[in-house]
Amino acid sequence: MLSKTLLILQNSRSQLRCHSQVIANFEDYYNQHHIQTNAFQKVLLTAGSAAVCLLNPFRADMIACLGETSGVAATQHILEKMKESEEGCRILADQPRINTKTINLNYLQNLPEGTLGKTYYNFLADNKVTPDSRDPVRFVDDIELAYVLQRYREAHDLIHTILQMPTHMLGEVTVKWVEALQFKLPMCIAGGIFGAMRLKPKQRQNYKKFYLPWAIDTGQNAKFLMNVYYEKRWEQPLDEFYKEFNIKPLIIESSKKK
Repeated sequence: MLSKTLLILQNSRSQLRCHSQVIANFEDYYNQHHIQTNAFQKVLLTAGSAAVCLLNPFRADMIACLGETSGVAATQHILEKMKESEEGCRILADQPRINTKTINLNYLQNLPEGTLGKTYYNFLADNKVTPDSRDPVRFVDDIELAYVLQRYREAHDLIHTILQMPTHMLGEVTVKWVEALQFKLPMCIAGGIFGAMRLKPKQRQNYKKFYLPWAIDTGQNAKFLMNVYYEKRWEQPLDEFYKEFNIKPLIIESSKKK
């Protein structure tokens, strides 16, 4: 079963290399990368990618595959929540993309400190990540749901940014819990549970005492973070953003850390 899953994914990566050019229109992008699979193949992909994720939670391709094959109901939930919001509806209508071809990083770099755009630029630089690292959605057969999942992937680093969480394991697990509570995606729930098991003892102590309670409170009480048209808010001060979206940044006094 696992070998069949790996073969399907290997073939999909080969297709990805053949279509590496920039595609402005999401429908064209989707059609170039979409891989039609039947119900049996989806079961294989789900089981195989889940097994690999348990063995190696850093396999981004397998995490992406599991999210696509197991998260249809959750993606539908996100879609419905976006349709309830004026800003979410604009995102669905415009289908914006987040990558270095659509975002002017030089512009973000020169924005004032404390704005969303400048903070996002700092996050990318500090954590040595790029918005071009997100894989295309391949195994979702509905194009609207495929876009929603693609948007989630590309906005993930922006969620890290506004939550002020680095990309280390503790930061990733914390973000995953916020996303799990808001988006209901199985891969986020699994990431929160199994990622926490990989924390070091000192991290686990701070996680239980500070990070997890904060993540639960934020996930339950913040406004829906998939309804943020980030590209229209680069100049917005983060303090203003936090008030608008009911987010209280996690602040831990050094004396309280053990």
